[in-house]
Amino acid sequence: MKKDSAVYENLYTELEDYEKKGVCILIDGNSASPMQVVRQHMVREAGSYMRDYEIDPEGHIESLSFVNINEKYRKNRRQKGQRAARRNSPFIQNG
Repeated sequence: MKKDSAVYENLYTELEDYEKKGVCILIDGNSASPMQVVRQHMVREAGSYMRDYEIDPEGHIESLSFVNINEKYRKNRRQKGQRAARRNSPFIQNG
């Protein structure tokens, strides 16, 4: 458990530094504080987060987004399943 605690503390410190530098921090498109990001990572049974950095023309980080990749994966699978169901439906004419 101490290892997890150190990881979360390091993440919080890193994000706090970004915030002090004016970097916009987002979770799934919504503005978030460093603590909100850490909390989401702590309860990540709901998903895993991928970082997405937006860089300005000078090479500085402008924004840092955390995207729930499990939720995107589930959503894409649902959409693909719905499209397949429509294609295979006897009530929908393909043409």
